[in-house]
Amino acid sequence: MLFSIWTMALIAATPVVEVEEIVATCESPNNGAGPLWCYGATLIVRDGDRVYASAMETGKDVPPLCNTRWRLFGRSDDGAWELLAQPDGFRHREPCPLARIGDGRLVLSVNPSTQPVGTQYGECDPHLLAFEVGSWNANTLRPPWSGSPKYTDHSYRGFAANGDTGELLAVNIDSPSGDQYWSYRNGAGEWAGKGSVAFPIRSCYPQVAVSNGSGHIMAIGDIVEPVKEWQAFKFEKSGRQWDYVFRRLFYSYSPNMSATPFSEPLEIDNVDDTSGHIRNLGMWLGGDGAAHLLYTKQSVQSAAMRDKFFPDTPLTNSLEYVVVKDGAIIEHRTLTKGGEGESGESVGMARFHATADGELHVVYYANGRNALMRVRDGAITELPLKQAFSTFFTAAERGGSKPSNTLDLFGVTNRGDTLQYARIRL
Repeated sequence: MLFSIWTMALIAATPVVEVEEIVATCESPNNGAGPLWCYGATLIVRDGDRVYASAMETGKDVPPLCNTRWRLFGRSDDGAWELLAQPDGFRHREPCPLARIGDGRLVLSVNPSTQPVGTQYGECDPHLLAFEVGSWNANTLRPPWSGSPKYTDHSYRGFAANGDTGELLAVNIDSPSGDQYWSYRNGAGEWAGKGSVAFPIRSCYPQVAVSNGSGHIMAIGDIVEPVKEWQAFKFEKSGRQWDYVFRRLFYSYSPNMSATPFSEPLEIDNVDDTSGHIRNLGMWLGGDGAAHLLYTKQSVQSAAMRDKFFPDTPLTNSLEYVVVKDGAIIEHRTLTKGGEGESGESVGMARFHATADGELHVVYYANGRNALMRVRDGAITELPLKQAFSTFFTAAERGGSKPSNTLDLFGVTNRGDTLQYARIRL
């Protein structure tokens, strides 16, 4: 059978879903976190033909807050997900981010409680576990920290690796001040830099990246609703005392963490005036040192808030793309925008993915499906999954994975307690 060159190009460009399978299940820990709570740092990595995932497990009858443990899984050649390592006790509140460094090791960011079981907001011991692939023996890596920060079960930590150089960057929030403390390990295995970043307001869920000594942090403001009138109205509607808002997005970087502190934070976006909502979703470093940032922006936090306080403001949701270089924004584009008066899509979740040729894409969830958008020109291709991932991680470069024509997804579909995996050939 003969095909034209154009037909063959279309076939080659169509994503092929090769695998859809369950990795593990996780019951809700009822501790304010959950199996995908660390959405700023990835839980899945690819190392050549092998894929690994970090999956939370809730301890039966273990009281919160620290009532979970990490589990390290690997996918075998026959498609089975094998449990490779786990701790004995349930001493964590949050999931544990995973990274790959190019010397045959996987590194897990852990934050076990040092306090009696059932302690809430107690002190923890953040450190790293470096696993030798194959033997699964782990060495403890202890980042040195600047000053005397207090770390608790609410770590809001970021973690990144460079898979080519072996560099590591660990970030953790100081509970009293809300500052993010960082520690950098270079490719020679030396802890070569440390310090802290004081954002204008407490900022959490950081995306972190490291490359040849440079470090990058994007974090979202996370504070109690500061406008008393808005706070009272939302409590009247929901009856919920907990009311944190996410409306200001920041970025900070250091060109050389061995010698230079992180920069004064740059405000990327702000929806304070209309009680909006921002969710930081991705960071990718270009070869020119620029940081590419990805986030969603909702004009007003809810329809009820809009109707009460901003009746003339359309309720919209957009996917935003920003490029920052040398501390300045050099590009800002809206990739798609949905909602009232808009023709695009309202995106719920999105991640960056670069293919082997360096082409940058965004994989996203909208309208009950997953799709792939090419950043360069906005071309969209639907991913033909049987079950769409509503929340997910990709095997990202800032977790040590390489650019690839294979797209790995790890997250949840229509069952929130089931952690699933999909492999898609692009």
